[in-house]
Amino acid sequence: MKFSLKNKWVLITGASSGFGAAAATAFAAEGAKLLLGARRIDRLKVVTAAAKKAGAAAAHFHPLDVSKTSSVETFFDWAKQKIGGRKSAVGKLHVLINNAGGAHGVDTVANGRDEDWEAMLQTNVLGILRVTRAALPLLPRDDGASILNIGSLAARAAYAGSSAYCAAKAGELQITRVLRHELFGTGIRVSSVDPGLAETEFALVRFKGDVKKAKELYAGANPLVAADIAEILVWVATRPPHVNIDEMLIKPVDQADMGKVFKRP
Repeated sequence: MKFSLKNKWVLITGASSGFGAAAATAFAAEGAKLLLGARRIDRLKVVTAAAKKAGAAAAHFHPLDVSKTSSVETFFDWAKQKIGGRKSAVGKLHVLINNAGGAHGVDTVANGRDEDWEAMLQTNVLGILRVTRAALPLLPRDDGASILNIGSLAARAAYAGSSAYCAAKAGELQITRVLRHELFGTGIRVSSVDPGLAETEFALVRFKGDVKKAKELYAGANPLVAADIAEILVWVATRPPHVNIDEMLIKPVDQADMGKVFKRP
């Protein structure tokens, strides 16, 4: 039987755009209550309004920078108040979506920059650890709770110019696998949802605002879009409580592997 998300609390990091924003709308349509975090508050306001329009039982937003422990702690102090009010928030968060992350630059190891490497490891690896650590006390035991980590095909396939990003996403995948061991017996589900080529702001950020390069990446192909992944996240979270989707790799039909993408004239 499908697990109902109606009136269940769902927390999404990196909710200001891409997979996170699409997930907010998708979970809102299930009647969930949303806690949305990201750095860009102006975008969060728009996403929150869209979520309310889509049917969220409640939708709230707060600044969140997962690369900073202090920001994560402040966010969760706020989240606990929203979830529990004057009562305890323990056991009341049903879905955590660790989406905040991204890639920075396409330099080789020989030409790589510390600030790009550090940004990728801080968000994609340490960010997931910080957020999950803070969220664990809020997740109920044996009641269908889920931790959904957004990974990447890059966790499984190496390609030039992506050493730190591949390492970071491989780290995310291993964190997911470790959590499956550490949370064994609690009834808390842990999944890694790993998209391949998907058209979001990902490429624009990676190419540091170069719109032409970002468009060229997808030109001629039919990539995934954010709504595709959001739909899958809802599906994973609504499986019966005894079902855990450990790992899911999603690629567009036009992508056979990393770097092997069918391009139409």
